[in-house]
Amino acid sequence: MIFETVSQNLQFLTALSAALSVSAAVILVSWPYLQRDPLNARMAQVASERERIRVRERTRLNQNTKVSLRNEPKRLFKEVVDRLNLAKRAESEGLTLKLRQAGYRGRGPIIAFLAIQHLAPVALLLLSSFYVFIVLKLQQPFAMKLLIVMGAAGFGYFVPVLYVKNKTSKRQASIRRSWPDALDLLLICVECGMGIDSCFRKVAEEIGLQSPELAEELSLTTAELSYLQDRRKAFENLGARTGLEAVKAVVTSLVQSEKYGTSLGQSLRVLAQESRDMRMAEAEKKAASLPPKLTVPMITFFLPVLFVVILSPAAINFLKLH
Repeated sequence: MIFETVSQNLQFLTALSAALSVSAAVILVSWPYLQRDPLNARMAQVASERERIRVRERTRLNQNTKVSLRNEPKRLFKEVVDRLNLAKRAESEGLTLKLRQAGYRGRGPIIAFLAIQHLAPVALLLLSSFYVFIVLKLQQPFAMKLLIVMGAAGFGYFVPVLYVKNKTSKRQASIRRSWPDALDLLLICVECGMGIDSCFRKVAEEIGLQSPELAEELSLTTAELSYLQDRRKAFENLGARTGLEAVKAVVTSLVQSEKYGTSLGQSLRVLAQESRDMRMAEAEKKAASLPPKLTVPMITFFLPVLFVVILSPAAINFLKLH
């Protein structure tokens, strides 16, 4: 009787295991057909969201960013330049190029730069004189006070130059970061059979959210290509306005392609890879320079705290014993 009961239980467990196995196999095989695939819906949702964000950002940029390439000089600045006879400096090609690299174009920024460069020393001279002789009342000889005031006035002459250099470096950094991506977009447009004018216009539209400075330069190049008789001059102006070697290399390829009819796609592909390698090398250089820069903060801030944490228990135990 016991053996019959055990045998029946074993048969029941075997049948139950077989039924569960068959059910699991059926569910496993039919599960992909029963479950809906949301990939298409998700991809459509992502595409619509991307387009909505792009439209929103372009609308915001058009509303908030008003780019004026030609600004009329202010009356005060113009009178200062006229009275000091700075017209020859205003026509200097070097000064014009420096201001263009900083993003300032037209005669207005040139007049403003020259006027501020001569007004800033006077303003700092007055402020430093008031501060040194009246506010501080330094117990120093008159010659020392005069030297401080003259040093402040001399520094005021170089303030506009430092501001323009800082503006230029920030602008070049933005263009340098986005240039490899712009080259990839330009390569895609060229291989699609688009003309170089249309390529620059399309790349300027797409790269605007990432780097407005680069989009502005490409838009200016597109405008110059449409009205300049010598198209090579438009490409050379692009390299001169940016002042970057990577951009000048692409300009050389564009000029050669325009002059000799050589293939542009392969050159752009090589230059894009070189630009990415240069960007990676620059990032590695910054990463390698971090340890020396962190040495002084670690010695100043971390090591004293570490010594206190390590030596405090020993000092407390020593004081308790004595």
